[in-house]
Amino acid sequence: MSNENKTPKTGINTRLAHSGHDPRSFHGFVNPPVVHASTVLFPDSATMVSRDQKYTYGTYGTPTTDALNAAMNELEGSEGTVAVPSGLAAITVPFLGALSAGDHLLVVDSVYGPTRNFCAGMLSRMGIETSYYDPSIGADIEGLMRPNTKLVHTEAPGSNTFEMQDIPAIAEVAHAHGALVSMDNTWATPLFFKPLDHGVDISIHAATKYPAGHSDILIGTVSANKRAWPALWASFTALGVCAAPDDSYMTLRGLRTMGVRLDRHQQSTLAIAHALEGVAGVARVLHPALESFPGHALWKRDFCGSSGIFSIVLDVADASRHQAKAHAFLDALEIFGLGYSWGGYESLAVHANLSDRTIAMPPKEGPVIRLQIGLEDVEDLMADIERGLDAARAA
Repeated sequence: MSNENKTPKTGINTRLAHSGHDPRSFHGFVNPPVVHASTVLFPDSATMVSRDQKYTYGTYGTPTTDALNAAMNELEGSEGTVAVPSGLAAITVPFLGALSAGDHLLVVDSVYGPTRNFCAGMLSRMGIETSYYDPSIGADIEGLMRPNTKLVHTEAPGSNTFEMQDIPAIAEVAHAHGALVSMDNTWATPLFFKPLDHGVDISIHAATKYPAGHSDILIGTVSANKRAWPALWASFTALGVCAAPDDSYMTLRGLRTMGVRLDRHQQSTLAIAHALEGVAGVARVLHPALESFPGHALWKRDFCGSSGIFSIVLDVADASRHQAKAHAFLDALEIFGLGYSWGGYESLAVHANLSDRTIAMPPKEGPVIRLQIGLEDVEDLMADIERGLDAARAA
């Protein structure tokens, strides 16, 4: 059901606490039932043929997935949402719904790496051409639009290096050419940026991150406006990539505390990012909420908050020493875990691989270390980062 014209009357944490499930719909229990389902029975053969009942088969939805999807619709202001088994599936399903052989796709060069792999592999084999563009392009994306450009994919901030994009300007140009616009909004979540309010047609989230929030679930959500919803639903049902009921339930449960968790992530991350500016061994801090960041003005104009992941560029003049210095930094850490993903309660660090960039080139000053700031105490995390910087300087 569409929420496009619904005016929120309550604060975000109130909405997070109560969206997606009406206790009166299930005997007053405050959480929705976890429905494990494949077969759904019909009362008679005529209904079996007409499929004229709410649920017909497990892959099309259950009360559990409907509760999560309804909550996301409430947050996104979307016509509809589908829950899929991973963040990557949240990208591939709408791409397959929007694109056909012979189409052209525009993708920001600072995109999530597996998105690029999907475009270069499967989409290329299907006869779909992908071009990459500078994240700072804004309305100048006009020069890259072709008659067969059907989708423009955005991501802001960009993966690992956090470049900002002028989403409304890009959307205006894309729509003038009849193309859809998708956005990977995992970093901001709908709490800090609502893509559909800024011209985006398809909002994508690796709900593995902040909605689930505890590093133990793989899940994605895709929310679309009226224009994009029919093709998204058709792609979702054709592919059969439905999220599992337990994962859907746990993600909805995570949503209840996402607001308070994001507040903590934001406060801690900003404190650490500010503290690292000008520190010996750090050439640059890549965080769009910092005034020193090139895309700060766009972030301040369009976003109402920042989350818990950013990067630092180590100050390493000798390019041949980049990997050794990055490994020395990482191996000295005691609290930060070395692992992929982010959005959970624990802090993580990784040496960002930017070798696939063709336009938004990596910083020249040194290796990029991506830091996920968890829920630990800031003082302990700063001490750990200082251990890493000391080790990098000594390496």
